[in-house]
Amino acid sequence: MDETDVKILNVLQRNSALSPKDVADQVGMDERSCADRIKALEDDGIIVGRVALVDPRKTGVGMTAFVAITTPEHSEEWLQQFHSAVMSFPEVVEFYRMSGQVDYLMRVVVPDIDAYDVFYKKLIAAAKLKDVSSTFAIERIKYTTEIPLTAEE
Repeated sequence: MDETDVKILNVLQRNSALSPKDVADQVGMDERSCADRIKALEDDGIIVGRVALVDPRKTGVGMTAFVAITTPEHSEEWLQQFHSAVMSFPEVVEFYRMSGQVDYLMRVVVPDIDAYDVFYKKLIAAAKLKDVSSTFAIERIKYTTEIPLTAEE
């Protein structure tokens, strides 16, 4: 990625709905070259998708839980079962395998504590778990989907 690619990506990270012409105008290049670069960034898998960001509070899923999971085993069969189950839960919006004391960390969004309890019961029924620890966000201080980028030298 060069400096122009970084500029294009920074513009698109702020608003992916912009047309190639609008992006080109902001970056300072012609529309055709900009469209070609955007296509190349998509073809190279650097741009993996374009989405609309939705305010969870205004859509009824304003409670965020961070769920730390410790597993009792690490067999391939267990991993497949657990990963498959978690992928089927729409409440899980982020899911990471971790290093250190916790094996997995997930971010879960739900309407309220009752909905979280329903989710929790589905989770513990899905696979054998050693420990599940949930913490609930009181206030979101910073949230961004923008990745800080720099040009390769």
